[in-house]
Amino acid sequence: MKEIGKQIAERRKKNGLTQQDLSEISGVSAKTINSIELGMANPSVNVLSKVVNPLGFVISLSERIKHE
Repeated sequence: MKEIGKQIAERRKKNGLTQQDLSEISGVSAKTINSIELGMANPSVNVLSKVVNPLGFVISLSERIKHE
């Protein structure tokens, strides 16, 4: 989660947004965004999607290849 939070913070800053700005755009509290960026939150997929979509990220699943 720390790596995801780091990427969110970097993209938010690159776009010139504060956590408060992103909060208003996404509908997710600034406190939650702060916790996500610090890697201290475990947000639902719904909440994470609300935060990352305005930043141009998408959430996707991919299958892990098992090496036996």
